[in-house]
This record gives sequence, structure tokens and C-alpha cells, in this order.
Amino acid sequence: MGDFRYDQDLVRALLREQHPDLADLELRDVDGGWGNQQWRLGEDLGVRMPRTGSAPEQLRAEQKWLPQLAKRLPLPTPVPVRIGEPSSLFDHAWTITRWVHGVPADHEPITSLDSAEVLAEFLVALHEPAPADAPVNPTHGGPLTESGAAGWFEFIDGHPYADSAREVWEKAVAAPAWSGAPVWLHADLHPANVVVRDGTLAGVIDFGEMCGGDPATDLAAAWVLLPAGAADRFFDVYGRADEATIARARGWAVLRALVLISIGRNGRLGLPGGKPTWEPAGYATLDRLTRS
Repeated sequence: MGDFRYDQDLVRALLREQHPDLADLELRDVDGGWGNQQWRLGEDLGVRMPRTGSAPEQLRAEQKWLPQLAKRLPLPTPVPVRIGEPSSLFDHAWTITRWVHGVPADHEPITSLDSAEVLAEFLVALHEPAPADAPVNPTHGGPLTESGAAGWFEFIDGHPYADSAREVWEKAVAAPAWSGAPVWLHADLHPANVVVRDGTLAGVIDFGEMCGGDPATDLAAAWVLLPAGAADRFFDVYGRADEATIARARGWAVLRALVLISIGRNGRLGLPGGKPTWEPAGYATLDRLTRS
């Protein structure tokens, strides 16, 4: 993803074409976003438009599955409320969603230890068996492999956390694989994909990577999102994770941290697609892993 952006005139034209009753609401640019660009529409809605090769298919998956999943989830999510179809103005589907109020956690980290219970209850509700036709996402919901993080460790060479991070990764790869039925996953829980109010987890956004798979993928959020000292409380409330699952979750947390550091560094250097707020979030994750 580069820095390409659609302009508001296109969004306004699409609204007038397909959802004219919403076309005169205030439209505001929103920073962030990876596969999709987003705008806030009025006070309680958002517009999402795909801008990477995989994003249109992911957006269709959100349109199909998220309204069903959201009914049982205890946190606000960006549920699609209107669908935008391809037209002469824009080649792909797009979505009008419910707006999830709060500040992304890469700008305002979660500080409340009570968020451990909030996140655990959210994942208990989400991690129900996925149907046979659920999206498949091997890079997010599949097994960890020895080569999975090989290219990412160079970003922390020489850092005090490097050796401990490699040790966590090696234990995760050696742990028994998930043998249960695939469960529903968000599959991309990192600070830019959740929102915070008053230091507490207040919503989960961007379900583009959702799929069925190993719950360890999402359980990595115990270190990626929560403040230091919250992981034990999180797993006590979650109540479903055995030793092998926790080991794999720690490995997924290492991988998430390395990706955050890489993309964050690109942002610090002014490179296309970089997100400077992600780098400190990645290092904070490694710090929490070394303490637990």
C-alpha cells in the first residue's frame, strides 16, 4: 500500500449515486487505514473504499459475515449498514459502516488493566466454530512456521529484546499445532485496529483479515494490545487456552511486533505506506513479552 488517496469528491458522488439520503451529511477525512481508505460520515457512520489488490475481496467478506458476528460481540464493531456496488464511478464494492467511537490504540494506548477482561470476553464471544465456507487466510489463521518470521528479525538485530524474542518464537514454532476445529478470528488485532476511550478498550475495527483458524492468532493481543501485567488476568478470564496455545500466541505476538516495527520504521523514514505510530507499539509488545 502506498500513499494513494481517493478524494472526497468521488465519495460524495458515489453517495449521491447510490445512497442519496446520506449524501449531504458531513464528510471528514480519517487518518490511517491500510487496505481501505476511510471517511467519517456524519456522527455515526463511516465510508470504507478499497485501495489494495486484496481489499475488495476482504470488504465483501466483511459485508457478508460481520453483521452476523456482531450480534454476539460485546464491543462495538464497524458493522456494514449500506453496501456500495461497482459502477461507472468506481470499479469495486464499498461500504457504509457504523462508526466506532474512540481513538485508535496506536495513538492512545490501552492503559486500563480492566481491558484484560473486556478483551477476553470479546474473544470468548468471537471464537465460536467457523462454518465450512468461512474465509481462509493461511498467513493470519494458519500454523506458525520456522520461516514465518525469518525476514522480520533483522529489524531488531542488536536490540536488547532480540534474543528473548527469538527464544519465544522458537518455542512457539515447536509447540503442538492447533488440532481443534477452526474458530472465527479477527486475525489482525493490533493497536491500529482497536479503539480506546479513557484508557480502556472500547471497540474493534477492520475485520478485513477475518477467517477461521487457530485462536492463538487472536490471543497474541494479550501482549500486543494490553498493558504490562494484564496477560495473566486476560487468560484467566478467557479460560480456554492450554499451554501450547499460549506458546503459539506468544509467537504470534512476536511476529506482530516485528511487522509493527518494520512498518513503523518506514513511516519514521518517510517511506510510502509507513505508519510512524506503529514502531513504538511494536517495541512495547516485545517489552511486555520479556516481562511475562
